[in-house]
Amino acid sequence: MKLKLRQVWANNTINYSVRVLIALVGAVLPCWYLEQTTAITPLILGIIAAALAETDDSMSGRIKALTVTFICFAIAAFSIELLFDYPILFTIGLFASTIGFIMLGALGPRYASIAFGSLLIAIYTMLGAHESPNLWYQPTLLLGGAAWYYSISLCWQLIWPMQPVQQGLANVFNQLATYLESKSRLFHPIGNLDPQPHRITASKHNAQVVAALNQSKATLLSRAKHGQVDATSDRFLKIYFLAQDIHERASSSHYRYQDLADSFGRSDILFRFQHLLNEQAKACRTIAKSLALGIPYRHQESSVQALNELQDSLLYLKNQSRPQWRLLLTQLDYLFKNLATVERQLSNVSNPDATPKEEDTTLDDSRVRTPKDMWQVLKANFHPDSLLFRHAIRMALALCAGYGLIQALELERGYWILLTTLFVCQPNYSATRQKLTARVAGTVAGLLAGIPLLTFFPDPGSQLVLMIIAGILFFAFRLANYGFATAFITLLVLFCFNQLGEGYAVILPRLGDTFAGCLLAVIAVTYILPDWEARRLHKVMADATLANRDYLAQIIGQYRIGKKDNLNYRISRRNAHNTDASLSSAISNMLAEPGRYRMATDESFRFLCLNHAMLSYISALGAHRTQLDDEHTHQLVSQAHRVIHHHLDVLHAQLHQLNTDCETLHEQDQELEKRLALWREESDNSLRMVLQQLHLIHRMMPELHSLATKLAVRTNNELS
Repeated sequence: MKLKLRQVWANNTINYSVRVLIALVGAVLPCWYLEQTTAITPLILGIIAAALAETDDSMSGRIKALTVTFICFAIAAFSIELLFDYPILFTIGLFASTIGFIMLGALGPRYASIAFGSLLIAIYTMLGAHESPNLWYQPTLLLGGAAWYYSISLCWQLIWPMQPVQQGLANVFNQLATYLESKSRLFHPIGNLDPQPHRITASKHNAQVVAALNQSKATLLSRAKHGQVDATSDRFLKIYFLAQDIHERASSSHYRYQDLADSFGRSDILFRFQHLLNEQAKACRTIAKSLALGIPYRHQESSVQALNELQDSLLYLKNQSRPQWRLLLTQLDYLFKNLATVERQLSNVSNPDATPKEEDTTLDDSRVRTPKDMWQVLKANFHPDSLLFRHAIRMALALCAGYGLIQALELERGYWILLTTLFVCQPNYSATRQKLTARVAGTVAGLLAGIPLLTFFPDPGSQLVLMIIAGILFFAFRLANYGFATAFITLLVLFCFNQLGEGYAVILPRLGDTFAGCLLAVIAVTYILPDWEARRLHKVMADATLANRDYLAQIIGQYRIGKKDNLNYRISRRNAHNTDASLSSAISNMLAEPGRYRMATDESFRFLCLNHAMLSYISALGAHRTQLDDEHTHQLVSQAHRVIHHHLDVLHAQLHQLNTDCETLHEQDQELEKRLALWREESDNSLRMVLQQLHLIHRMMPELHSLATKLAVRTNNELS
C-alpha cells in the first residue's frame, strides 16, 4: 500500500494537480463562506495564470523569478485598467506590450513563461474590466490569486526540493527505453531490408531523448552555481552523465544493417541482439520508476543472461570459421562490446559512485545573467530574420485585430477572442494547426457538457465544487491532451460566470469568440511574416552538417590524447544531437503545412535518414574512444578525417548558401578509398573500427552532395 501511494505521489501530473487543488479550494472556500462571489473569478484566473507561468528553479532562483513575474503581472493588469476606456491608447499599449513581453522569451524559457503569463493576466483583466469598481480591485485579486498559488509552490519546493530532478531523470530513461526499442527493430533479419523507415522512426525517438536530456540538464543547472552542482545534486549529476553516455552508445551504428541482415538472416544472432536491446529497454523503464519513487534500483538478471547468451552465440559463429563471415563477425564484436558497456552502465545506476570519476563535471551554462548580456541578446533578436521577433509582430497584430473587431462589433464579452488567439497562435503553422483543432473541439465539447450540468446543478455551492474539479482536470490534461484541457477550462468559465448570473448568456458568445480567435490565429500565422519550414529547411540541414563536423573533430582529437568527457566534447555531442532533433522536427512541421508550401519531401526525408546515419557512425567512434599510439596510424586517420572534414565544409556551404555548384575532390577521394580499404586485411582491431566508421561516413558524401544540389535548385526556384 505504501509503495502504491509513492507511485501515485511520484506522478508529476498528480503532484501538479494536488497543488492546484489546494490553491483553488483555498481561494474558493473563504469567498463562499464570506459571500464574496464576485471575487472568486479573478482569484481563480490569477491562480491559472500563475500556474501556467511557473517554471522549475532552485529556491533562490525561484524567488528572483517570482519578483520579475509579479512586476510583469502588475504592469499588465494595471495598464489594462488605466487604458481600458481609451481605445487608441489601449491599442498602442496592447501592440507594444505584446512585442515587449514576447521578446522577453529571448532570454530563456523562464522569461518566455513569464511573458505568456503576463499576456494572459492582461486578457483576464480585460474580461472583467467593465465590472471593476475601481483601479485596484481586479488587479489586486488577480495578483492575490497568483501570490496564493506561488506561496503553495514555494512550500512544496521546501519540502520536496529534488523532485523535479528525479522526475526529469526518470523521463530521460523512459525516453531511452523507447529509443532502444526502436533501434532493436533494425536487427530484425528481413531480406532486402530497407533501413530508411526505421532510421526516420529512430530519429524521431532520438529527438525525444534529446529533449528529455535537455530538460534534465536545465533542472540540474537551476541548482548549480557557475555550472557546478551542489553536493545534494551530485548523485543525480552522475546518473545524468551515465544517461548521456548510454545515449551515445545507443545511438551508435557499427555497420550497414542491411548487410548484416543479408549475411545472418538464417542465424539467431541478430534476434539475440534484438532481445538484448529490448531487455535493456526494460531495465531503463525500471530505472525510471526507481528514480521517480526515490527507491534503490536493482539490476535484473534477465538482462545479464541475455548478454551472456549473445556472447555464447557469437562465439559459436566464430568457431565455425567461415571466411565470408570473418569481417562481419568483427563488426558484431564491436557492437557486442558496446552493448556490454551499456549493460555495465545500467547496473551502475544503483551505485553511480562506482563509475570512474569525471575530470570535468561542469555543465554548460548558457543562461544570460547580467543586464548587459540580456540587452545584447534582446538586441540580437530585434530583426526580421529572428523567428521570435516575427512571432512577436504576428501576435501583436493578431491581438490588435481582435481588439478592433471587438470595438467595431461592440462585443461585450469579446475578449475571449484575444484569449483564444493567444493560446492558438503559435510560432509555426504546424503547432498552430494542432492547437486550433484541439481548441475548437474542446470548446464545443465543454459547452455541450456545460448546458446539462448548469441545468442539473443549479445550486451555487455544487457549481463551486464542479468549478474546482474542472480546474484540476484542466491542469491534469494540459500537456497530455489539449482538447480535453480546453473542454474543462470552458466548463470552469461557464461556472465562473454563472456565479454572476450569466452562465447561459456566455455559451453562444464563447463559441463565436473561439471561432473568431482561431480564424485570426490562422490568418496571422499564414500571412503575417510566415515561417514556412521548407524555406528555412536548408539552414537547419546546414546546421546539422556543421554540428556533425564539430562532433567528429572532437572525437578524432581524442584518439590521439585519449578519452576525455570534458565540457567541449559534451557540448559538441549535444549540439550534434540537438540539430538532428531540430531537423526531424522541421521536416515533420513542413508535412503539416499546406501542400503548396512543401517541397523536396523525398529528398528531405532521405537527407534526414543520412544525417541520422552519419550521427550514428560518429557516435560509434565516440563510444569506442581510445588512445592510438602508432604515428602511421594517426597519419591515416588524420588524412581520412581531413577529407571528410572538407566534404562537410563544402556541404555546409552548399546548404546554407543554396549553391548548386559542388567542389569536387575526386583524386583525394579515390586515394582515400584505397587506403581505407586496407583496414580489412592489415589493421588491428582498434584501428580497423576507426577506419571502418570513417569509411562508412565517407561513402555517404556523394549522395549528400547530390541531395544538397537538388534541394538548392528546388529552393531557389521556389524563392525566385
